[in-house]
Amino acid sequence: MKTDSVEMFQARVAKHAALADPARLRIVDLLTLGDFSPTELQAELGMPSNLLAHHLRTLEAAGLATRHRSEADKRRSYIRLAPGALEGLAPGAEHAATRILFVCTHNSARSQIAAALWQQASGIPSTSAGTHPAERIAQGAIDVARRHGVDLPDVPPRRLEEVAGGDFVVTVCDNAHEELTTLGGIHWSVPDPLRINTEEAFENAFADISSRVKDFAPRMHAA
Repeated sequence: MKTDSVEMFQARVAKHAALADPARLRIVDLLTLGDFSPTELQAELGMPSNLLAHHLRTLEAAGLATRHRSEADKRRSYIRLAPGALEGLAPGAEHAATRILFVCTHNSARSQIAAALWQQASGIPSTSAGTHPAERIAQGAIDVARRHGVDLPDVPPRRLEEVAGGDFVVTVCDNAHEELTTLGGIHWSVPDPLRINTEEAFENAFADISSRVKDFAPRMHAA
């Protein structure tokens, strides 16, 4: 597991601190549209010049904004969003993996769905397993995957011990997570759709897992 350097972390802290002020957040919102002179920002914000100057200095110090002189009127300057200003605001930890292993109790729904969705979002291989595997994949999981154009792998539920081996583990079941306290990895607390066993329950689980996969996949790189 690789985390940000101290310098990168402090840079993130500075940006978040600068954006915590409503006026500075509004300025950055405006700068995402284009460049503004301080006079134009004053008019937009209804803010006195000395207070605006303070906010601009803070944004510049945090690496969020830069300024340059107008080529026309040299007395005028323009404020612009700094290159890459908004990069790195999300958590910057990266994880390396040769394979992602999704684990739930029965390996019949959530972990199967997660492994299939991961294959669409990342080039890192994925598989799934269960702590107490069922005899077959739940029909609700097959149906919800089919409705969303996702093919579940054509493999029966498998026991964790048969599959695990140097993987980055993602538990998608509270029972499995709490049973595997020494396994490491990360945990997604996804409600078990089989408890209710309705189409809506499987749709909710699918949406939850899909959102988590899309958010997490860009933060992984192949080992």
